Amino acid sequence: MLKTVIEPLIEAALSEVGINNDHWKSMLAPSRELEQGDLSLPCFPFAKQMGQAPPQIAEAIATAMPPHEAIGEVNAVAGYLNIKASPAWLAKSILHSPSTSGHPFGECQPTGRKILIEHTSANPNGPFHVGRARNAILGDSLVRLHRLFGNEVRAEYYVDDMGKQVGVLAWALANLSSDEVEATLAGREPLNPKWAGKADHQRVRWYQAAQVIRQERADKEEIEQEIGRMVHASEHGDQQVLDDFQAAYQPVLDGMLTTLARLGIGFDTFTKESMFVTNGDVGRLMEQFRSFDIHGTADNGAEFLDLGARGLKGKTEFFFRRGDGSSLYATRDIAYHMWKWQQCDDLINVLGEDHKLQAKQVGMTLTELQQKVPEVMFYSFIKLPEGKMSTRKGNVVFMDDLLEEASEQAAAVVGALRPDYERDQVKEIADAAGKSAVRFNIIKVSPEKGFTFRWEEALAFEGGSAPFIMYSHVRACSILRRCEKEGVDVAEEMAKSDVEIPDEMSSGMIGLLRSLAVHNDVLAKAVNDRRPHLFANQLLHLATCFNAFYRDCMIVVDGEVNTFNLQVSEVARRLMRTGMEGLGIVPIEHM
Repeated sequence: MLKTVIEPLIEAALSEVGINNDHWKSMLAPSRELEQGDLSLPCFPFAKQMGQAPPQIAEAIATAMPPHEAIGEVNAVAGYLNIKASPAWLAKSILHSPSTSGHPFGECQPTGRKILIEHTSANPNGPFHVGRARNAILGDSLVRLHRLFGNEVRAEYYVDDMGKQVGVLAWALANLSSDEVEATLAGREPLNPKWAGKADHQRVRWYQAAQVIRQERADKEEIEQEIGRMVHASEHGDQQVLDDFQAAYQPVLDGMLTTLARLGIGFDTFTKESMFVTNGDVGRLMEQFRSFDIHGTADNGAEFLDLGARGLKGKTEFFFRRGDGSSLYATRDIAYHMWKWQQCDDLINVLGEDHKLQAKQVGMTLTELQQKVPEVMFYSFIKLPEGKMSTRKGNVVFMDDLLEEASEQAAAVVGALRPDYERDQVKEIADAAGKSAVRFNIIKVSPEKGFTFRWEEALAFEGGSAPFIMYSHVRACSILRRCEKEGVDVAEEMAKSDVEIPDEMSSGMIGLLRSLAVHNDVLAKAVNDRRPHLFANQLLHLATCFNAFYRDCMIVVDGEVNTFNLQVSEVARRLMRTGMEGLGIVPIEHM
C-alpha cells in the first residue's frame, strides 16, 4: 500500500537532487528493522553519479521528499532513506478498504490461476513418521496458502503402486505368518496395542521382517528373484500383479491418510504410477526418446538420454528403458508430469533435498520434450538426536504417537488452567492445540533447513508456538462476545465509515496497524517463493501485536463502545482466523 503511494514522491525527490537511475524502484524494499521504518531505499548506487557519500545523498533525498498524508516520518540513516507510514493513514487505508473495493481488507480475490501441487506421495509401506510428515505438512500448508491467496488449487497424491518397496510388502504378506514376523523382529519394540487395528502399523512389521529376511535367510536369492519377478511384471502392466500389489498397500495407504486427516491434511486426487504404463503413455514416450539426437544405448541394452550434451554436470545419463524393454520410475515420472501439465496453469512439486538431481534431470528432459518445467519446493530432513529416521530400521517417531502425546500434554495444561471445563471440552481444545503445535513446529522452520526432532520443542505451548497464536485469536473472539453481551450491534459498528481516527495512538495500536498492513504482502511472498515459514512468522508477529493492542486499547468502557478500536480488533481477528486456516492451525474460539 505504502509503496504505491510513495514511489511518485521518491521519483520527484530523486529528480530534484539530480539523480538519474532507472533501477531505483527495484531497490526500494521493506526495512530490515521495524524501528527504522516501513520501506528503505539504499543510496549507495547513487554515490558514483553524485560524487557524494551515501549518507549525504540520503539526507538530500529526505529533505526533498514532498509531504503526503501517507508519510509519518522520513529519515536518513547510514546511507539509507527510511520511510515510516503515518498511523492515521494506515488506519484509514485498512478500515475504509471495504467502501472502495467492495471487499473486506485483506481478503484476496480469485486469481483465475489453476495450481496443481503434488506432495507427500510417500511409499505406502508403513505408518507416517515425523520425518515423512514434513513433506505432507509443508505441502498442505502450500496448498492452503495458495487457496488463501485466491488460486484454484488441486492437491495431488502420486501413488507408487508398482515399485520395489510395494513388491517387498506384497511378498511378505503372501509368504510370512504373523509368528514368523514376530520371531524375525524379536528384540525390536513390539506393536503398540493402541494401533493394533490400524493396518499401516500392523503391515509395516511384515515389511520390516521381509527386509531382515532378504539379508539373512538362506534362500534370500530365491526371495529376491521372486520379488524382482513381481516388480518386473508390474512394470510391464501385468494387471494381476498390480491388483495383488494394491491389495497389499491399500490398507496401509488408508491408515496413512487417516493419520494425515488428524493433521488436517487431505487430497483432491490420487493418481497411480501404473496408469501411465497401462494407458500406453510410457511406451509412446520411450519411442519418442529413441528418436532424440541425445539418445544412447548402454552395453547391457539399457537406453538413456545424454543430458550432459545439454549442460548437465555429474550424473548425465537419464536412463529411461532397461535392457529387457521395461520402463524405469524416471520414465513414468516424465509421463506423469506431461499429464499433470494438462490439468493446470502452474505445477509445484514438494520434494526432499535428496531429489535435487532427479528433479534437474526431469526438468531438462521435459524441456527436451518442449514441455514446461515444474516449480519445486525442496526441504531438508528431520533427524532424531540419534540420527536419521528409517521405517526400514524401525528407528522412528510415528506421527500417531506424537499426536497422542501432544493431545495428552495439552489436555493436562487445559485441565489445570480450566478445572471447570467438561471432559469433552478439554479434549476438543487439547486435540486442536496438540495437532496445531505439531504442524507449526515444522512449518515455522525454513524448508531448506534441517533440524533435529525433540519432543520438548515439538510440544512446546509457550510464546512462538501455535497455541500462542490460538490464544491471541481466542482473545479477539472474547472481545466480540463481550460486545454482544453488552448489547453492542457489532455489524452496525463495523459498517460505520465515518469513524474518527485519533491523532494520538498507543504503541500497541500502531504496531497492530503496521502488522495488518503487510499481512498480504507476506502471504504473496510466501506463496510466490514457496516459503510457508514466512507466513508462519507473520502470523506470530500479528498475534504478538494483537496482544499489545489488547493491553493498550479498551473497546468497551462503562457500556460505551470505542468503534475505532472495535473495527481494528475485528480486522485483526478475521486475518488471524484466515491466517490460521492457511497454516492448518485450528481457529478455536474458547481456550
